[in-house]
Amino acid sequence: MTYTESDLERIFARTNGCCHLCHARLAYVNYGLAGRRGGWEVEHSVPRAKGGSDHGNNLFAAHITCNRRKGALTSRTVRAWSGKTRAPHSAKKLQRLRHENGVAGAVLLGVFGLATGPIGAALCAGAGYAVGQAVSPKK
Repeated sequence: MTYTESDLERIFARTNGCCHLCHARLAYVNYGLAGRRGGWEVEHSVPRAKGGSDHGNNLFAAHITCNRRKGALTSRTVRAWSGKTRAPHSAKKLQRLRHENGVAGAVLLGVFGLATGPIGAALCAGAGYAVGQAVSPKK
């Protein structure tokens, strides 16, 4: 199947430029270039051989070697080889998760800081937000 430039950009961004099987970085400019560092191609999460479609929710970016090694296996099986359970998050989702972690940290430390008064609560909430944002979401 032939993909437009916007299709490739959307597929690549879906996993924040990481292989959806091994989570290592890909190089956008090395699309379709086997043997190049970060060389990648479009991979069908559910293989077409097993009824998978060309619909956008079934298409992911993957290293050429990871995709070829996968063959007709499920993505879950191949990800397990690298100790992964799901595809990497997009940049947009990572930003949202960091914000949510920050808010949760602010609430938790803010409540804890109430024992020290309003100033302590505000300081603890600010620190909690910063710490919460720094914690990476689990992949």
